[in-house]
Amino acid sequence: MKFVREQGRWRLRLGLRGQMLAMLGLMMFLVIIIFSMLWMNEKSNHREMVSLTEIAMNSIDRSNLKRKGESLAARSTPYIADSIQDGNSKVLQGKLQELKKRNDVVYAIAFDGKGVILGDAAEGSSNGKPMVDPLASAVMAAAGENKIVSQWNEKLLDIAAPVMQHGKRVGGLRIGMVLHEQSASNVSLLQPLKNNLKKSNDRHWRWLLATTIGMFLIALGLLYLLERHVIGPVRDLSLATDQMEQGRYADVNLSSNRLDEIGGLTRAFARMSAGVARHDREIRRMAYTDSLTGMANRLAFRELLEERLLTLQANSGELALLFIDLDDFKRVNDTLGHEEGDEVLNQLALRVRSTLEKHGLSGSQVARFSGDEFILLLLKSDIRNSSSELAEELLAEVRKPLALHGNPLYLTASIGITLFPFDANAAGVLLKNADIAMYQAKVAGKNCYRFYSRAMDQAVERRVQLEQDLRGAFERGEMGLMYQPIYNLTDGRIVGAEALMRWQHPRLGMVPPSTFIEVAEQSGLIEMLGRHALVLACNDAAMWTKTDNTLPFISVNVSSKQLRGGELNDVIETVLASSGLKPSQLHLELTETAILNDENQASVLLSRVRATGVKVWLDDFGTGFSGLSHLRRVPVDGVKIDRSFVTDLLRDPDDLALTTSIIAMAHSLGITVVAEGIETEGQYAVLRERGCDQGQGFWLGRPMLAQEIAKLFAA
Repeated sequence: MKFVREQGRWRLRLGLRGQMLAMLGLMMFLVIIIFSMLWMNEKSNHREMVSLTEIAMNSIDRSNLKRKGESLAARSTPYIADSIQDGNSKVLQGKLQELKKRNDVVYAIAFDGKGVILGDAAEGSSNGKPMVDPLASAVMAAAGENKIVSQWNEKLLDIAAPVMQHGKRVGGLRIGMVLHEQSASNVSLLQPLKNNLKKSNDRHWRWLLATTIGMFLIALGLLYLLERHVIGPVRDLSLATDQMEQGRYADVNLSSNRLDEIGGLTRAFARMSAGVARHDREIRRMAYTDSLTGMANRLAFRELLEERLLTLQANSGELALLFIDLDDFKRVNDTLGHEEGDEVLNQLALRVRSTLEKHGLSGSQVARFSGDEFILLLLKSDIRNSSSELAEELLAEVRKPLALHGNPLYLTASIGITLFPFDANAAGVLLKNADIAMYQAKVAGKNCYRFYSRAMDQAVERRVQLEQDLRGAFERGEMGLMYQPIYNLTDGRIVGAEALMRWQHPRLGMVPPSTFIEVAEQSGLIEMLGRHALVLACNDAAMWTKTDNTLPFISVNVSSKQLRGGELNDVIETVLASSGLKPSQLHLELTETAILNDENQASVLLSRVRATGVKVWLDDFGTGFSGLSHLRRVPVDGVKIDRSFVTDLLRDPDDLALTTSIIAMAHSLGITVVAEGIETEGQYAVLRERGCDQGQGFWLGRPMLAQEIAKLFAA
């Protein structure tokens, strides 16, 4: 029996024992009620029997008293008649007093024919007065009948007898009598009956009490048997169920040698508990262990971290979290395959473990946090220096070559470090801080470690705010396009323009493209921005006309995500159809590194784009290219020499030689060459001399609005 809270209310819940007690208690209560009613009914019958007996005996006493009174009155009237006839009041008074001396006579009165009292046994105080008592009227009404009249008033019997003299009525005699002696007689007669009835009631009461006690003892016996053979085993099963529900399988202790159904159920439940405990251990092992490396996983590490934090908060201890992320691990999976990637992760996991063992960090814990991320919990004094030394050791271990089928593989890692209690007190915040610090290590050039600082939080907050503001920037009119003219270096004619996205933030002002493009790439907004830019650029370019009736082209930058999204061809066809721009007027610019990460897939995708008549250019050419021979395998129409080569063209012979080689090889493959960042006349002259086809830069023309570039084409 216990109180439980259900739907916001406390309710009493009876267990099996409570229900049995309630049923037995109810049965006992009903039996007692029935027996009590029988006993009370019998007692009522006894009282009714005594009452009827008393009534019968009183009736007999009254009849006897009436006969006795009438006989007394009949015997007394002759004596009274003489006294009334003689008018001797003293004699009459004396005779009346003689009558009153009897125990059962209350009063004796003689009266004449008119109801006037002639004599009264009570010292004659009322002589000469008329009778006015309640019974007098009935006495006088019956006087004319010359017979004895008897009247009852409670216990008083009034007997009125006519007094006759020589056959003539001369008055009357009234005698009042009571049942004193008769009542005492009745009591003596009724007492044995009452005693017998009381003894009978006592016997019945004792029988009722004995029966109730007997039934109570029987109920206790039944309850004991039920408790031992039914309720107890069921309660043990219920307790075992609660223990299993709470995961306390070691506390479950069930056994039974009984051969009945309860015993069979107990043994079956014990086997089930053992099976569930076994499965629970297996499930927990799977849930808390990384299947690839055998390390703890994210869930297990989070629970361990929270436990350690509680201990350290009580003891004022310190710990460090080291968030390890492999640099460019995707390249391993893409080039060698996922099976080789798993082997790399296993080898690195062994190195991390061996590093901890070598430093004797038995209280530390390492876990695989996600695909190529590991996290390490370090417990040591002088936590900042210790974590710094460990990070250096881990970076050195990761840099060591990995052996894959006899071939060496070189990797690096970026590590973010956060410290408790200096940076945060909560597990979730510490994990977030370590991730932020790791990201800053990536930004710093990778293959290094960084400690978390609050300035990093501010940078992340700014980036998050920038991402939020970036959403809907086109719709709010904050973002638009500017166009930088592209000239033919041979004759100096304008042939097209590159669309450049600009963001005029209402609070931050002009946001550099390098800033918001990176945010858009990381947040997935780049596809939306690229689609907006493509639509706006094609609509503007469709309005451009030249005096020589040639069609200027528009060059639009496209991200690798747009290329691989699978919808770029459909978007291009839709935009060209809606704007009226010819496919040959649209040039798509993609970075060299974005295309060459997967040459085979890029070749297929670019072939589909070029099949529509749209031209493809490689932007920032020369910054990430491993060999000019790759141009033969990538279907492109033009390359744009990166501005870093053009800037030092006049000062650095190597840049001049490389630029000359790019132009020569591109021309040998029938590819147009465009130079970016032409800011001086000397740069323009050298590129023109080397045979560069087209160029753009501040010396030729700065980015301008659509209306301005349209005027430039029409001039």
